[in-house]
Amino acid sequence: MSAELLEREEYVEQAYFFRAYRERLEDSVPSQEILSQLREELLSSTRLPVALEVLEGELLLRGQLVDGMQHLGHYFTPFQIFVIGQSEDERAKFDQYTALRVLEQEAVYRSENPTPQGLFIYHFEAISRNHLGYDRGLEAVAADPIYNEEFREWILRIRAELGAIDFADMIYVRSEQMVVDQRRQRGVDDWEPDYPVLFGIREGRIARANRGKDPLYMFAALQRQLHFPQVPRLRKARDVELDPVLERRLLTIEKRLQLAESELKGGIDLSEFYVEPDDGVVPPGPAS
Repeated sequence: MSAELLEREEYVEQAYFFRAYRERLEDSVPSQEILSQLREELLSSTRLPVALEVLEGELLLRGQLVDGMQHLGHYFTPFQIFVIGQSEDERAKFDQYTALRVLEQEAVYRSENPTPQGLFIYHFEAISRNHLGYDRGLEAVAADPIYNEEFREWILRIRAELGAIDFADMIYVRSEQMVVDQRRQRGVDDWEPDYPVLFGIREGRIARANRGKDPLYMFAALQRQLHFPQVPRLRKARDVELDPVLERRLLTIEKRLQLAESELKGGIDLSEFYVEPDDGVVPPGPAS
């Protein structure tokens, strides 16, 4: 069953669910307990508590959230299911905490005034930054109910063009800004392209200014200028400075472990601890 556009209150509750689930996972609360708690906390007038009941049952049976979400394809979008599935794939280098952040931010944007253009750029950047795979990723994006048939066909088409054509060019040639530029160059005020225009003048102007550049610059400009949603970024771990006393103790423990390991291997070689005398004569080693 295809996903459908939901009421605003559903997305508000989804954003809370993804955030609370992540935060409690970080506090080492078991997943089943989290789902049980959140079913009581969420607004009962929405459909999400019932959805969590299904997720809890599938999690108990199979051990993964994605199995339950696949049974709820009318409620969760293919992109949501895809992102969670990638985070639970042992072969993928994409952790569940990042996945939940991505879906939380997406739900927040959906609860405001989402546009197909803003959501597509968010989806594309999320796939790109997290190396989720364009083929399956864009297939999931295209199935989102926010896109019309023309937008959906274009998303599926660009899967084969990525890498060969600059992404900023893909946006620009489908924008109203390109139409304005072509009318000026051709001197024809009513010129129209023979394919659908999917992006506005502002998106096209930003794409034109970023042709030949890293797409991340264009994403950042769209976020600044048009308030498109920002894809969450992984925070780099900071170098932790150890307390000097603790550091000395760790060094002492390390030395002791090295001595114990040497003894287990057949005796301790004390020669490395000898101090060479001034006359250059090395004291004899221990009698064997």
